[in-house]
Amino acid sequence: MTEPPTVSEHSAAQPSPVEAEILRLSRDEPALGQAAVAERLRQAGLPISPSGVRYIWQKHGLETAVKRLRALAGSSGEGLAALTDTQRGLLERGALTARLVRGASSREAGDAVDQPIDRRQVILNAAAELFAEQGYDRSSIRDIARKVGLLPGSVYHYFSSKDELYLAVHGEGFRRLTVAVTAAIGETRDPWERLMRACEVHVGGIATGSPVDRVTGHNLAMIRHHGLFAKIRPVREAYENIYRELIDALPLAPGTDRTLLRLLLLSGMNWVYIWYREGRRSPKEIADAMVDMLRHGVERAP
Repeated sequence: MTEPPTVSEHSAAQPSPVEAEILRLSRDEPALGQAAVAERLRQAGLPISPSGVRYIWQKHGLETAVKRLRALAGSSGEGLAALTDTQRGLLERGALTARLVRGASSREAGDAVDQPIDRRQVILNAAAELFAEQGYDRSSIRDIARKVGLLPGSVYHYFSSKDELYLAVHGEGFRRLTVAVTAAIGETRDPWERLMRACEVHVGGIATGSPVDRVTGHNLAMIRHHGLFAKIRPVREAYENIYRELIDALPLAPGTDRTLLRLLLLSGMNWVYIWYREGRRSPKEIADAMVDMLRHGVERAP
């Protein structure tokens, strides 16, 4: 199997300024569509049509977002590690789509990287990044559209409003958390170990997970959107039910308020998003310490 071509290999023949800028954007923002690239160049004083952008892409074998992502990974000594979480997700979905198509019809499958990207998921990931970075109130549909190289109207084709998009991000985030936590706690029967593993997944997602994972940990009530908070409550409570069951199974001292204990633990984990800094304690260490303090207390023995 041959290695995927890299952007640097494609551009070795001293391209024109327009071509060089298209190749640069292919490297720096590979998820941008041809219309968005053409608009970027127009703003930079390098007018070219969307079809002209596609011609340059085809010339260099970069006509799909997945091909551009493969080229970006191939041009870096880090390989896939050079890609962001969102970019790796796009690449994985492109490969999965190709496998599904090959299973249905090998004649039509073609090159694995020629399959289309799930645009709805691209928008969802970009929205989560903005919500996580600058909050719900300061993020607009126009901002989200610009981030993925679409017109605002194209975003509205998939999501009728910013509210719907925010709800979709939370729905996806809680679904992922539920799957991961359920798998983690299924590996042991010890009640304290089960709680610890659930917390490791939760803190890990908030501290170092994808933007969807991180924004799910936010408390929407903090930004006073009570209507949205009410709509998110069902999926949030379905996830919190896992912790209700885990804490109900703990051998606790008589009179312990298990509801307050659950809320204390979840609130503490969600605030990790605010103060976590990579290079100190790992997410696992933080989660384990939280559970250990709940279990054994912090008062010094006499």
